[in-house]
Parts: sequence; structure tokens; C-alpha cells
Amino acid sequence: MPAVSNRDTKPDAPARPNWKRRALWAGLGAFAALVIGVVVLNLIPQTQQLVHPLGPLSPVESPQFRREIGNLLGPTIVDGNAVADFQNGAEIFPAMLEAIRSAKVSVDMETYIYWSGHVADQFVQALTERARAGVRVHVIADWVGSSKMKEDVVAALRAGGVHFEYFHPLRWYDIDRFNNRTHRKLLIVDGRVAFTGGVGIADEWNGHGDRPGIWRDMQIRVTGPGALQMQAVFEDNWITTTGQALLGSAYYPEVPAAGDIAVQTVASSPEGGSENLQLMYLMAIDGARKAIDLEAAYFVPDELTMSALKRALARGVRIRLVVPGPYTDSQIIKNASQTRWGEMLQAGAHIYRFQPALFHNKLMIVDRYLTIAGSANFDNRSFSLNDESNVLVYDHGFAAHMTEVVDRDIGRSEELTLEQWRHRPWTRRVLDWLSALGAAQY
Repeated sequence: MPAVSNRDTKPDAPARPNWKRRALWAGLGAFAALVIGVVVLNLIPQTQQLVHPLGPLSPVESPQFRREIGNLLGPTIVDGNAVADFQNGAEIFPAMLEAIRSAKVSVDMETYIYWSGHVADQFVQALTERARAGVRVHVIADWVGSSKMKEDVVAALRAGGVHFEYFHPLRWYDIDRFNNRTHRKLLIVDGRVAFTGGVGIADEWNGHGDRPGIWRDMQIRVTGPGALQMQAVFEDNWITTTGQALLGSAYYPEVPAAGDIAVQTVASSPEGGSENLQLMYLMAIDGARKAIDLEAAYFVPDELTMSALKRALARGVRIRLVVPGPYTDSQIIKNASQTRWGEMLQAGAHIYRFQPALFHNKLMIVDRYLTIAGSANFDNRSFSLNDESNVLVYDHGFAAHMTEVVDRDIGRSEELTLEQWRHRPWTRRVLDWLSALGAAQY
């Protein structure tokens, strides 16, 4: 006979709701909603972007083109400058360091990349030496782009008297602008000499751009009144970062003519004038009548820009495009770029893939007259998300010289044919297509 328990039997008590678990899930849901909201705010452009073609423009060599671009894109075109180019770190870094060491009253530098290493140490030494001598030295480095910059480098700069700041460090109260980076590369000395281009302050650029591991890049130096425009671009982000204005003759001196070349600096930022760089490129393309030489580390144009390029080809403009070859710092962007190559080739463009090293140039030459160089890539991130800055040089002689630079790069490149592009492996086609889905962020 089974044993009988002496304990009273009671009905099962109703399950109590687990309030802690519910609260946890509610908190996680709220946090996920916040993250999604922040991501959306970072991804969408903050201002209306260009959506309509520009239509017929006067030739780039015409007075009408200069009136339009000189008044529409911010600072006007200024005469009286000397302009020089420097190819690769072997030429760029000595020129920049020499300019810093010659500073009498001010040095202002803004860069996307400042990584620790031998080159970084050289700049620390030059900048702090001038700061200790009484020169006012200000440096802005992008918080994301300069993530490889060790704290001891920052400490050495500040201890040496350099006013150093990060652009858009991660803070809770402006996290919605985290996707806005400064991609500008600027160096201005005494308000009279200014550099811009694509170079980062890092050992990866320290060479001749002719072998793997050393990046191929260039920098432009403007001496004369045009340097003041780059000073103003730097100050825009210095004010954004610190709330301090830099005024007086140390930054904006009376600068005499140093040559006979006309230049113009065009800057863009999501905070204002976000369409400036794309508008600049579109005007240059639509103003072309003979030839466009374009060197693009990242070539991921939107439909509006692609249509402008194809219209140029249709009216007989020769287009040569130099892009990265086997070496890249972003495979996904290279994949996305390849989805555009077929349209360009079919329309009649010539595409060359640079072979010896990682290709980082940003250069456009139109009709052997207008030269555009600076920090902006040929993609949506430069057109609408980053802070960028380019210099426009209006001079036949300088454009002819820079065309020779392009010729040398083409000589170290392999030309891509439409047949080669069409017969790339199906796996490559799929990867290219998938990569292009995120083109709005490249």
C-alpha cells in the first residue's frame, strides 16, 4: 500500500510576474531604439543634397565659368600666388617640416590621420620647437582617423606648448554627429604658406609610393594671398572644436603677391555647405570641353555625378581615370567602385589601375587649365558626410605639369578593358554588388 503523506495538500500558487526581467527587457528595448535612432541620424544627410543636373555650363577657361564658380562656392578666386606640388612622402614631409620650422608667428594644422611612428615624432619635434619659441601652434586631429595615435604623442604635443584638440571625440551629447569626420589635410604657416592634399601624418606615406606598404599620394603648396582661404577653413573647425576664434595679423596678415597664379579654396561640411564639393566637381565636369584626367583613391560616384561624366564623354571629352590596383585600404569601397567601371568604359572612358603601391591620390585636371586637388574623394562620404577641403588652381602651366604627373602614374598602371570587366568572376560580381549597397556611406 502506498505511503500517505501527513502534510496538508495546497493548490498551486499563481506564478508571480518577474518584474526585474520585464524591466530588463524594457531597458534593452529602449537602448536598442536609442542606438537605432543615433545610427539613422548619423547616416542621413543633414541638408538637402543636389538632385538635378546642372545643365550646360560655360567652358572652364571662360570668364563666365570663373564668375559662377568664384561666387557660388564660397571664397572668390584670388590672384598673386605661387603653387607647387610634392609627390609622395619623400617630398611632402620635408617640405611641410621645413615650412613649420620657418614659422614666425603661427602654425595651424588639421589632419584626418595622425598615427604614432617616426613621421609623427618628427612633427612633434618641429611643432613643439616652434611652440617653445613663442609661435602659436594649433593642431586638430580627427578622433576616428587618428585612433592609432598613442597618448604619449598627444601628451608630448601638449607638454611642448601645442594647442591640440580632437575633432568630434565620442561624447554622449553629440553622438548624433559621430559619423561626421574631418577628412581635411591642412597646414598653414604664418597665414602666408598653406598645404593641402591627401597625405596623413604616418609612416605609411614615408617613401616614394612605388612599393607595397608605402602609399602613393601628393600635396599642393600655395604661397601668397590664397593661403588665407585655407586659414579660414582651418579656423572654421577650430571654432567648432574649441569655441575660440583665431584673429589678428598672426593668422590673417597682409600677404603680398608671391606669383601670378589664381587659386580658390573650396570647403564643405554637413554643418554648412555640404554640397560644395560635389557642386565643384559637377561644374568642372560640365565645363569640360577637351579632357578630364581624374585620379581617385575612392571612385564611387552617385547617379548625378555619373550622368555628368557620361554627358562629358558623349560630347567628345576624353576621360582618363586612375584608380587603385591590387593594393587598397578598403576592399569594400574598391568592390563598390568596380560596379561603376563598366558604365564608364562603355561610355568611352579609359580606366587605369595603379600597380606598385596603395593609390591615395585625389586629383582632377580639366582641359589642361583647371587643377583640383585636396582631401576630397570622389564618393558620397566626401560629398555629404565629411568635412573636406580642396584647392582649385587656374593656370595652364601648372595644369600641364600635373598632366605629366598623371602620365607617369598611367605609365605604372594597367589599363582595364570593357571585355575584362565583363568577364570578371561571378563571385567578384556578387561581392561588388553587395558592397555597392552601402555606397551612400562610402
